[in-house]
Amino acid sequence: MKYISLTVLFCATCFLAPAQEKNRLDSLRKNRRTAIDTVIMEDVNTGEKRKVRILIPGKDEGVITIEKSEKTYEYAPDDEPCGKASHTEDDTESTRKSRPIYGVTFSRIDLGLVKLIDNGSFTLSDDNRDFRYRPGKTVNFGFDLLQAGYRFNDNFRIFLSGGFDWTYIRLRENIDFQENTTPLTWAYSDVDYDKNRLTSTYLRLPLTFEFRSRSYSGLGRLRFAFGPEGGFLLKGTQRFKSEELGKQKFKDDYNFTQFRYGAFARFGVGPFGIYGKYYFNDLFENSPNQAGLQNFTFGLMLGF
Repeated sequence: MKYISLTVLFCATCFLAPAQEKNRLDSLRKNRRTAIDTVIMEDVNTGEKRKVRILIPGKDEGVITIEKSEKTYEYAPDDEPCGKASHTEDDTESTRKSRPIYGVTFSRIDLGLVKLIDNGSFTLSDDNRDFRYRPGKTVNFGFDLLQAGYRFNDNFRIFLSGGFDWTYIRLRENIDFQENTTPLTWAYSDVDYDKNRLTSTYLRLPLTFEFRSRSYSGLGRLRFAFGPEGGFLLKGTQRFKSEELGKQKFKDDYNFTQFRYGAFARFGVGPFGIYGKYYFNDLFENSPNQAGLQNFTFGLMLGF
């Protein structure tokens, strides 16, 4: 008799426990969703751990919701007719909100070709025939090191950056530019130079308006940027190389424009792109014979 009573009690407990649990869940569903637990979950993509709340659906709702601060995952219970889980993901806070951008960078690394424009023509005038250059070896190189600006949303930002920019003009003629002379003066040399290169070094300050698309899988973002650019002359250099004298190097401003200004445009996919720059003022200043001689640059770039 004793064993029979224990068996009956055990069976009653087994049947009543699920019924009580069902009644408890039904009472939670009557009016509105109610949080029944808070747990720690780890994002399988980023590995980031966050607290979430598990919500029981209301009377007329059919899914259990797990709420996080930035993402919402919904799962249909097993007893729902649809039986299909749905997943919605909102943009993260960092991509939705505007914010300032500033700091050290190493980007917009330019390597391109330089074309001299003489009063709107790529053909040099008689006054500038001595500036004939080797097109494939007359190049531009530069990069940005600092930037500060504002990102309005994930697709548009404005920023001012600072960096360095070099223009290397590989001259064909054996001419030697004179230091500390105004206007620009040069003399023909009896030495046959293997290399005669005139270089200008500028601190560049471009103001960039950048538009970018969403990120495409395996491709990255499409980017388009443009804006004005100013630059302050840091130094000028002329380098020679010959069998008679070996390597020589001389420094002077060579009447390069102290402050130049122009415009640029950039287009790229992911970290790679192309660029073009045109400076509105003359390559040299206080040199009437070189009036209208300007600098146009285009080429490849790395890093937006």
